[in-house]
Amino acid sequence: MRVQSLTLAAACAALLAPTTSPAVHARFAAQPVAWREGDVSAADLLAKVRGCTQVSRGRYRSDEGGRATIPVCGTRDAVFWKADLDIDCDGRAGPRCNRRTDPLFSSLTAYQQSDGRHLSAERLPYIVVPAVSRIWNHRDHGVRGGSVAAVVYRDRVQYAVVGDVGPRDIIGEASYATARGLGITPDPRHGGTPSGVTYIVFKDSQVKPIEDHAAAVAAGRRLARLFVRAG
Repeated sequence: MRVQSLTLAAACAALLAPTTSPAVHARFAAQPVAWREGDVSAADLLAKVRGCTQVSRGRYRSDEGGRATIPVCGTRDAVFWKADLDIDCDGRAGPRCNRRTDPLFSSLTAYQQSDGRHLSAERLPYIVVPAVSRIWNHRDHGVRGGSVAAVVYRDRVQYAVVGDVGPRDIIGEASYATARGLGITPDPRHGGTPSGVTYIVFKDSQVKPIEDHAAAVAAGRRLARLFVRAG
């Protein structure tokens, strides 16, 4: 069960101003969403996250009202968790993500594009991290808006960015585009998957501008190679 994501945007949207030309934004908007990106396989990544050194103080629920069983784990180079995938359709409205298709739709995302507009869940692969709480402070582990993530489901790897902030006690949510790239039904009402998704976020990484998916893929491929080769 998806609950409505929290957002920091209401407090800071007025401070943002366009910094990039329309031509540059058109280039980012035209980029296709890819899947199974890069030369590091899903099996390679999953082999590196078999164990868990827990870095969160507590555990998260996958759904509202469920049991808190999901820890955030850490290595020297990344944090990761294994959860479900609920569909985040928030941000700029489009034909698939809007108030008609998603009863929990919000036009805001916690982080914005370089032109000040909110992200497009339909077009941009992004993941949601829980809001800072006593359970875990993602900022203490080098995770922020634009951080690069590898999302693994079965034999697929989707590189994404941290693009939104969710409830303090729930984990396991990603954008429409992320789900579509992983072969998961992306419908915000009936899509998602109840288990089997691994989220790996590379510490102290960041894509600027956040909407440049090609840059996220390039950084993700490089970081994934280093991650699987690390001793």
